[in-house]
Amino acid sequence: MLRYCVIGAGHGGLAMAGHLGVMGFPVSLWARNPQTLEPIEAVGGVFLEGEVEGFGPVQVAYSLEAALEGADAVLVVLPASAHREIAMRCAPYLRDGQRILLLPGRTAGAIEFRHSLREAGCTADVIVGEAQTFLYASRKTGPFQARIHGIKRQVPAAALPASRTGELLEAIKPAFPQFMPARWVWKTSLDNVGAIFHPGVALLNAGRIESTGGAFRHYVDGITPSVAALLEQLDRERVAVARALGVGALTAREWLAEAYGVERPTLYEAIQATRAYADVGAPAQLHHRYIWEDVPTGLVPIASLGAACGVSTPVADALIQIANGIFGVDFRAMGRTVERLGMAGWGPARITQYALEGDVVDVA
Repeated sequence: MLRYCVIGAGHGGLAMAGHLGVMGFPVSLWARNPQTLEPIEAVGGVFLEGEVEGFGPVQVAYSLEAALEGADAVLVVLPASAHREIAMRCAPYLRDGQRILLLPGRTAGAIEFRHSLREAGCTADVIVGEAQTFLYASRKTGPFQARIHGIKRQVPAAALPASRTGELLEAIKPAFPQFMPARWVWKTSLDNVGAIFHPGVALLNAGRIESTGGAFRHYVDGITPSVAALLEQLDRERVAVARALGVGALTAREWLAEAYGVERPTLYEAIQATRAYADVGAPAQLHHRYIWEDVPTGLVPIASLGAACGVSTPVADALIQIANGIFGVDFRAMGRTVERLGMAGWGPARITQYALEGDVVDVA
């Protein structure tokens, strides 16, 4: 039987580890904060409610070495802003044949993770891939409890290079048949609708978040018709960048139809009709992953790739600058620019070749 390792014990990691346990798969769980693991260890696993009901046995690991030992598949369920750090920390303990799936990769996650493993001196023959989005809409409801509000019907995933996607999914689909092969990581990366649904909504609701402590629903209340109109402009920029790289990216409305079966004439109406979003609360504060993850690993790489491909991204640029102004930091300097991904000076042909083949030759 396949063995799984889940890295991360927040909303998604706890739900995924518990679900694997409910299905009977051996699963280890590691978290950056060891105190998070202690109550899970005390009860021996995770209690789930919602779309999945039951108790899932989980083996807690207090070191990455122990967590990774014997794992066929490593599921990284952490904010994408942590991917580089986790790659560096995993590098000494990875072994030939292990498959790593970033859940999700956001934009250019697999590229950053693989680049970081190489920088850390990892020589193991591991496959690194990314999912386009997370499998669930879920929330941690207690120290060893989680609620799965909804499970997506299908989630595209791809490996770097693209030729190894089949090998990656051989270790994933026995537990999660919802994962489907995507052509390459630029498809999964540039279908990243989290970059559309998260940072813009949080930034445009900054006053409401601060004045209410997030006492409203992120999607249902935070996305009004005017907010949705700006999100549709941002979405058009993402799709244009994807087109420049030869990717037929789904629009946000098309993605909602594919993931949740919701089809409506406008983005506003589609979001309002998505049952899995009905009870998802807004961030309690602005220092939240919807900004600190989705700006540097969503908006920044989209804008940077746009610049590399000659595509204008004024709404993405404006939102990045607003975030910079609110927090007094430079999200571009900390984000996934083409320079930080090892692709400085590359044109569209070289960027696409890397995703297909994993290495590049001297092309434009």
